[in-house]
Amino acid sequence: MLNVTMQNVLQANKRIAHEIVKTPLILSNSLSQHVGSEVWLKLENLQKTGSFKLRGALNKLSSLSASELARGVITASAGNHAQGVAYAASLTGVSALIVVPKTAPETKRAGIQRYGAELVVYGENYDEAEAHAYRLAEETGRTFVHAFEDNEIIAGQGTVALEALLEQPDFDAIVVPAGGGGLICGIAVAAKALHPSIEVIGIQTHASPPWYYSFKERRLADVTYSDSLADGLHGGISQGNLDMALQIVDQFVLVEEEQVAHAMYWMAKEHHYMVEGSGAVGIAALLHGHLPQLKGKKVLNIVSGSNVDAAKLGKIINSYS
Repeated sequence: MLNVTMQNVLQANKRIAHEIVKTPLILSNSLSQHVGSEVWLKLENLQKTGSFKLRGALNKLSSLSASELARGVITASAGNHAQGVAYAASLTGVSALIVVPKTAPETKRAGIQRYGAELVVYGENYDEAEAHAYRLAEETGRTFVHAFEDNEIIAGQGTVALEALLEQPDFDAIVVPAGGGGLICGIAVAAKALHPSIEVIGIQTHASPPWYYSFKERRLADVTYSDSLADGLHGGISQGNLDMALQIVDQFVLVEEEQVAHAMYWMAKEHHYMVEGSGAVGIAALLHGHLPQLKGKKVLNIVSGSNVDAAKLGKIINSYS
C-alpha cells in the first residue's frame, strides 16, 4: 500500500539536499509564445546522472537499514533509475546489481557501469527485466529497490515539485512525463499540498500508453506496446501507483513518436540541451496543441532527463535540418 505525504517529501528533501543539484527553473520565451501561455522548464536533465531519478534512489538507500544495505541492492530499470541507484550505492560502498532491458540506450548502460554497479541486460522491455530482477533478488538475497512502486522513491521524486514551487509558487499546471508513476505521483503529492487547485497532467506516448487507458478506465488496462523514442517511459504500471494517481492526478495525454522527435530537436535548437525522448514528451504535448486548456496560464513543464545516445539525437537533428 503506497502512502506518501508532504511530510515524507520534506523529509526526503532534507535527506538528499547535500547530494543533488538544485536544478534550474527557466522561462521558455519561445515555447510561451507558441503556446500562448507562460511556460517554465524545470531542467532535471542537468541533474547528476542526467535524470531526476537520482532523487528517489538517494532517498530510498538512505532509508534502508544497515543489514539491508549489507546484502547489497538490486533493481530493474529502463536506465535512469538504474544510474541513480548505482550512483547512490557508490556513495556508501554498497554493492549494486542492475537489470536493464535490451532497449536501454548505450549511454545509460555506460553510466551504470561508470558508477561501479554490475550490469545485467535481460528482456525486451522493462516488465521482463523487472521479473528477472525479482528472480535474482530471491537467489542472491539482495534488497530490491523498485523504480516507482515505493514510498521513499515517490517522496524523493516529489522534491522536484517542492523545489520548483518554493521558487515560483503560482503555477496553474504542471506537465509531467509519466512512466512507472514515481515522478508524477511524487510531484502531485507535493504540488497539491502546496497549491490544492494546481492541475497535474501526465504525458505518455501512443507506443506505451498504460497510464492513459488505466486512468480513464480506473483499473489496470491491457495495452499494446511498440518501440518508442521515450524508452524511459516504456512499460507497465502498478496498482499502487494507479490508486494514488486516481486521487491526485488530473489528466493523462498521449503524444505521437514524431512529435517526441520534434520536441527533442526543438530543445536542442531553442535551448541547446540534449534531452532524451522521455524528457521531451511534455514539450511535445505543448508544441503540438495537446493541452489547449493551458492557454493563458502559468505552466511548469518537467524536463526529466538527458540520457540519449548522441548518434540517435544527431540523426533526429539532421532530419529537421
